[in-house]
Amino acid sequence: MATSPQLAMASFDQCGMVPVFYHDDVNVCKTVLKTCYEAGVRVFEFTNRGVNATKNFEVLQTYKKEHFPGLLLGIGTIKQASEAKTYIDLDTDFIVSPIVDGNTAATCKEHDVLWVPGCMTPTEVAQAEQLGAGFVKLFPGNILGPGFLKSIKPLFPGLKFMPTGGVNVSQESLSAWFLAGVTCVGMGSNLLTKEVIEQGDLDMLKSKITQTFAYIENVH
Repeated sequence: MATSPQLAMASFDQCGMVPVFYHDDVNVCKTVLKTCYEAGVRVFEFTNRGVNATKNFEVLQTYKKEHFPGLLLGIGTIKQASEAKTYIDLDTDFIVSPIVDGNTAATCKEHDVLWVPGCMTPTEVAQAEQLGAGFVKLFPGNILGPGFLKSIKPLFPGLKFMPTGGVNVSQESLSAWFLAGVTCVGMGSNLLTKEVIEQGDLDMLKSKITQTFAYIENVH
């Protein structure tokens, strides 16, 4: 059974950082998930971005349930309700979208699964809020920047925010986002770099994740 939206949102609040990842090779996916968990990650977003997304996610869910207690595994890049339902049937712990889609919102609400829509304007944030979202993804984060959130946050005191896309692994970048008021940050290729993963340098990957958590602890 999937995690309740309330518990899922609390987990995002506690974690500070969410790795965002996809790979066609399921063994690479398993290795990255395991390394992230061992480094302290407790919320992980797999993305619906490749031909093997659904079957790899299914394998990861089984792997998670067998080996990683306390880990929330969700799916990202969900743009329509039919995609959401596919992953809800695979026990996803949450749904992340790059857009605001009412049908996806309704499907997640019907099945009691946390929906995190992607927004780029105050109007989209307001639409997401009207559709029942309590947690919003700011996307793309590198275009919007911390200043955008600082400007709009007073307009939406009941919402939590997570930037994804372009958040850098540096004290400067992470401090700017958290001081602007984010709940956590989503981190993809800047954290899970292609070179490190292709080289299989798991110690380097684990060290980078640990360092990122250390930066976040200074401001979170």
